[in-house]
Amino acid sequence: MTAFSEASALLERALDGPVRQHLVSDLARSRPFGKALARLREHIRFNTLEPFLSPFDHRTRQEGFHVLHDWDGNADHVSDEIIPVDVLDYLARLRGGEASNAAALAMLLDYYYFHVLQLLSLRIWDEGDADANLDRLADLLGLLQGSGGGGQPFVADAETLILIATSHFEEVERGYARLLRRVKTLDHAHQVRVAIGHASSMGCHLRFGFEATYRRDTVKMRDDNVADYPWLCFALATLMLEYARLRDAGVDADGRDAIVEAMVSGLSPDARAFLGAAPQSLVPCDPEREAFRDSFFTNRSELVREFERHRPVDGVYSPLSFFFNFSHNVLKGTIVDALLRGEPWKIAFNEMLSGITVRLKPDTTAASAENVAAVSGLSRTNDAAGVSGSSRTADRERLARTLMEYARANPDRISGRLMPVIVYDPRAGHRAFRVMMEKIAMANPSRPNPPSP
Repeated sequence: MTAFSEASALLERALDGPVRQHLVSDLARSRPFGKALARLREHIRFNTLEPFLSPFDHRTRQEGFHVLHDWDGNADHVSDEIIPVDVLDYLARLRGGEASNAAALAMLLDYYYFHVLQLLSLRIWDEGDADANLDRLADLLGLLQGSGGGGQPFVADAETLILIATSHFEEVERGYARLLRRVKTLDHAHQVRVAIGHASSMGCHLRFGFEATYRRDTVKMRDDNVADYPWLCFALATLMLEYARLRDAGVDADGRDAIVEAMVSGLSPDARAFLGAAPQSLVPCDPEREAFRDSFFTNRSELVREFERHRPVDGVYSPLSFFFNFSHNVLKGTIVDALLRGEPWKIAFNEMLSGITVRLKPDTTAASAENVAAVSGLSRTNDAAGVSGSSRTADRERLARTLMEYARANPDRISGRLMPVIVYDPRAGHRAFRVMMEKIAMANPSRPNPPSP
């Protein structure tokens, strides 16, 4: 059995230095583009990573996750080809007769390696120290998204690899509880980064379900997401612990902004589930939910003030206005558009979940007051507090609307209706925030509200 350390070493050799650049230069000499893509297809399917790729994929499927393969809703089964090859074939059908495009080849190659990293993120518990293994993946992610690649950022941290890897539709949701137990064995810093990504993305995911799948029926949403609610509960409880830690360390509201924003997103679909009586889907994690609830009411006045910093503002990108069925579809749509244009988006997936600028912080060990927030691995500044037309805000909204247009052109049938699976709707964002704040104002710390929509 190939070990995680051996697999990481093989992947590092593929990502480090000019290896990818030389391969892309060689492929780009093939004419037309379809021939270059066919050669890349063969490289992807038969390469030096195969000694660990198949056994790792098999092991991960046994645990309930199809990381490399998408669900084919039309055929009602898991697709035969891996996702990067499906995307490659799509590009070949549309642009195969054109001149070869080196930028697109480089992005496709990186997209393949990004899926390999996702697979490895679910194998960090196989051997050795899981925290050290996750840090190893962070180094490999840095190589993938560094100067030797195609220039398309995928995610901001290694923890988000776990999120994307498990955001596919799974016919049988049997792996999520076990994976959550494993995540809870990670150290605090890693758990906080997992919590930021999961609270933010699950907010988008459940808001989509509330609007599209369940037609604003909260009870149906709770009943149909019994795997998601415990993860959201973990994320919110972890974020609350980090909020208290930062506050006690003297970190001001700016330094807590990333944590607060993720809490806002996580609470926005169903605040009452966490502040009122527990729905059935949260009964198994009631101690965690009660800890979050108690801390929330203890700090409610302060939290409400900080939540207001994330109220959607007209003309400024807000993640509360962005909702979708599955996180990996957002990334897949981003890559497809970049490939068709032959130019990468300079926006990582995490930035689509935030209204504040994301910058990776290299030093996560400093104990000084100004660096105490580094446990989240992120340093952020609020775009909304500055010029509303900033380039980062404009790029995020432009990408969100681009993805929505693709989704409208290729709708899925949901609850009997044709629906786009990615939406950017500022009116819905305003409504989600307003309803959440109303539920917070009505919540009673001494008498939980009865379960209701």
